[in-house]
Amino acid sequence: MSAHSATTATTAAGSDAGTTAVELAIGGMTCASCAARIEKKLNRMDGVEATVNYATEKAKVTYAGADVSVEDLIATVEATGYTARPPAPPAAGTAAPPPGSGDTEQSASEDDGLTTLRQRLITAVLLAVPVIAMAMIPALQFDYWQWLSLTLAAPVVTYAAWPFHRAAWTNAKHGAATMDTLISVGTSAAFLWSVWALFFGTAGMVGMTHPFEFTIARSDGAGNIYLEAAAGVTAFILAGRYFEARSKRKAGAALKALMELGAKEVTVLRNGVETTIPTSALQVGDRFLVRPGEKIATDGTVVEGSSAVDASMLTGESVPVEVAVGDTVTGATLNAGGRLVVEATRVGNDTQLARMAKLVEDAQNGKASAQRLADRISAVFVPIVIAL
Repeated sequence: MSAHSATTATTAAGSDAGTTAVELAIGGMTCASCAARIEKKLNRMDGVEATVNYATEKAKVTYAGADVSVEDLIATVEATGYTARPPAPPAAGTAAPPPGSGDTEQSASEDDGLTTLRQRLITAVLLAVPVIAMAMIPALQFDYWQWLSLTLAAPVVTYAAWPFHRAAWTNAKHGAATMDTLISVGTSAAFLWSVWALFFGTAGMVGMTHPFEFTIARSDGAGNIYLEAAAGVTAFILAGRYFEARSKRKAGAALKALMELGAKEVTVLRNGVETTIPTSALQVGDRFLVRPGEKIATDGTVVEGSSAVDASMLTGESVPVEVAVGDTVTGATLNAGGRLVVEATRVGNDTQLARMAKLVEDAQNGKASAQRLADRISAVFVPIVIAL
């Protein structure tokens, strides 16, 4: 199970009457078969159509009718062995925050999860390398080297591989098998057989060697140990999980950077008095002041003043655009010239910047046909391997 937990997302009215769309962040997925299981469970609900993306760890769910609620969706996900949280309702009287603006808790959770994963990876690599070296190089096999290998491999198979064992147990309780099941069963079998061979077989005797050969001689197996396999597999898979988590974090950071282009505070004009408020508190029809060098807080129409606006973050055009009374301006663009008074026409999720971020999120959460095929294959791959 992944270290970080699920966080909230936003809901929106569906395109069809009586249809609601909700986007949930899912916690606990460790492979594509996990996403396939959740998607299958959600789609079994009446009136529900769901798409779960393992790469972004989000579920996009559309449901119709009063018989299904967000709580029902959450309960279904949790019954499958994963976590999710209901979307947070916007505060009364305030504009809805743009997508990605409530990711502070998620970022902290991701950082904690990445740190823990890195610690497990470092432990696994430092201990697995000498175990593999002793098993592969006969010159390093001194008297009782196999017992040192056991001492070094034990923390790798227990502490470093604990996320695999925990996820495998959770899936087993729900009658499912994932890639974590294969990893847990494989490493545990190799380790436990090695322990048996050392304590009850001939592998623990002085002078025992482990030759590096491409052929396997027939024997009862009591003199063979596979500690290097258990430790090596754990280290390699942890490395893959760590780099995967890091790449996901960087992909999410790009979207957050886009949303952070907007202004955090704005100076509104109310009854001739200038008041500084958070941008999220702006209402349609509010008039706000934009001084030279400041970012325009939200989409609106210029009602006073003239200036040059740098819109390069939207259009890529490096030359500022001249605006005057009656012209429209876009939130997050930079006022490069004079003083402007702007009347807000779109706020929150309706702004052009928020719509751009939503398009990026939808593109990330969507699935290509090849990805859907991979999900279908992964759903049956693990059971087939275990059966074989």
